[in-house]
Amino acid sequence: MASSGAGYDLSPSTFSPDGRIFQVEYAGKAVENSGTALGLHCSNGIVLCVEKHKSSNMLVSGSITQKRVHSVGLHAGLGFTGFASDARQLVNRAREEASSYKDTYGSHIPPSVLADRMSAYVHYFTLHGALRPFGATAILAGYDPDLQKHELYMVDPSGVSYQYYVCAAGKGRQACKTEMEKLPLTKDKLSGASAAEPVTVREAVRQLARMVWLLHEDKEDSKKQKVELEMSWICEDSKWEHALVPADLVKEAEVWAKEDIAAAAADDDDEDMEG
Repeated sequence: MASSGAGYDLSPSTFSPDGRIFQVEYAGKAVENSGTALGLHCSNGIVLCVEKHKSSNMLVSGSITQKRVHSVGLHAGLGFTGFASDARQLVNRAREEASSYKDTYGSHIPPSVLADRMSAYVHYFTLHGALRPFGATAILAGYDPDLQKHELYMVDPSGVSYQYYVCAAGKGRQACKTEMEKLPLTKDKLSGASAAEPVTVREAVRQLARMVWLLHEDKEDSKKQKVELEMSWICEDSKWEHALVPADLVKEAEVWAKEDIAAAAADDDDEDMEG
């Protein structure tokens, strides 16, 4: 066989001699080559951020067919990166799970239960030869009104899900994770910034915008214009319901991010000249 799997990549149910499942790895590669999706668990809520690339200037900004962040319940939202056509099935499944839980138990689905059910659903598609893994990664944000807790989860194409303080998927995953680790996340010294107050949702909007635009710092301005940010949050400002971040806040965050990046670059140039 000419493929790298040498015949072991024809089915997601076939292991290679060294214990690899190539179709799952291929699905992961599809996610790695897509736009960046970020999630940040703050002291007073959760913020999701996904970058979208406009393939044509004739596309309408904010078109529903380009949405990368969706509400799946009153207190739950899902952001994704990868193949949008695959991810839409994950969005529909998450909505079905949230609705079914509400009908059965009379309360909103807890984030942990939703993440567990979604990971089981995604994993099912890696178990049968007639199916293929989803080429998308989902980031789930939710609020449990009974426990009054907000939680962040990520489900990857293999069906594995973990709870996070910060998570990133897509092309800029590693660079954004490096920047995220610098933020004061909790008072438990997780970020090494024990003296700083934990980041709030409004500050998170600015920081996530900065991370995404930092990925495009060295690219031409014409290419920058084709990048859009889609953000949502669950916090007191949204009455603990999943909602899109107001457009003016996103625009303000983008302006601040570009100015901050430019100022940091100017400081570096000054230091190089002095050196």
